Amino acid sequence: MSDEDKDSKTEEPTEKKIRDTIEKGNLPLSKEVNAFATFLGLLIILAFAVKTQVASLSAALSWILDGTGDIRLENEAQFAQLGSAVGIVVAKFLVAPVCILLVFGLAATWVQHPPQIAFDRLRPDLSKLSPGKGLSRMFGVQGWVEFLKALAKLIMLGVVLGIIISSQRQVLVNSMFTDPTLLPEELLSLTIRLVSGICVATVSLVLLDVLWVRGKWRRDIRMSPKEVKDEIKQSEGDPMVKGRMRSLARDRARNRMIASVPQATVVIANPTHFSVALRYEHSVDKAPVVVAKGQDLIALKIRQIAEENGIPVIENVPLARALFAESEVDLPIPPQFFRVVAEILYYVYSADGSNYKTASG
Repeated sequence: MSDEDKDSKTEEPTEKKIRDTIEKGNLPLSKEVNAFATFLGLLIILAFAVKTQVASLSAALSWILDGTGDIRLENEAQFAQLGSAVGIVVAKFLVAPVCILLVFGLAATWVQHPPQIAFDRLRPDLSKLSPGKGLSRMFGVQGWVEFLKALAKLIMLGVVLGIIISSQRQVLVNSMFTDPTLLPEELLSLTIRLVSGICVATVSLVLLDVLWVRGKWRRDIRMSPKEVKDEIKQSEGDPMVKGRMRSLARDRARNRMIASVPQATVVIANPTHFSVALRYEHSVDKAPVVVAKGQDLIALKIRQIAEENGIPVIENVPLARALFAESEVDLPIPPQFFRVVAEILYYVYSADGSNYKTASG
């Protein structure tokens, strides 16, 4: 990505951009969290598992150490038998430490983000073999950050090691005169102190690295204004296309409405500007229903279809305007119009067919 491209990425990533990036396997994962989890798991192993496991391992292998003269290795079967026995004992010894390290490693990843399978990451990327890009990664900002982190860890480890060894200097001197059988326990105690000090010393580094990784990840997936607009168009639809679709929907609704005019019982019109077609069937409708309404050209079309189908057209200027403004197609008329429309329907049903089409309200 060129500097110009980076400069154009000024907008914060949208939720869709973040979701798509995560689905591709690009996650803000800190390596320091995994390293800290490894040290923490090692501390648990040293503090709780090693003491009991070493004792059981020693007891299990004592028959080899104490009875080497009784072991016969005269053929391949005896070699295989001895190897199998030793392998089983060593495997039992390693089960607990390996499981602990595995659990802590998975937990470190899960805390940052639930693990997922990203097939895009499995595809070969030849750009990673480019020497130029490799050098840019090594000597770029990320390369310098990794160098400073490694230097900080080295300094921290040196300081922790120096402090602990200085505090245990007398113990180390006295160990030369201690019973050799007690040395393993003293070494284990010293190792636990060292690992504990490393865990405490690296907590601040882990927190800083998490903040850096997440901040850099969000900066890397920033979007340009054009990308934001394109995403909005993709998610909500192109405004021109949406306008065309709305226009088509209105045309279809208008055609359906015009096709319903022959079902009307009466059309109330304001001679040429407004027309409202009402249907009322005593056994079906509880109140008159608006089957079509329109103004100007559509009003004239409704009136034309009504006349072609012998449907009465009543000219009532205020009623036509009010019904057009306050009623909806396919719904009953509002209650305030019940009385006046009932009078018109009574007139339609009882009037002479030669008069009702030109009657004034």
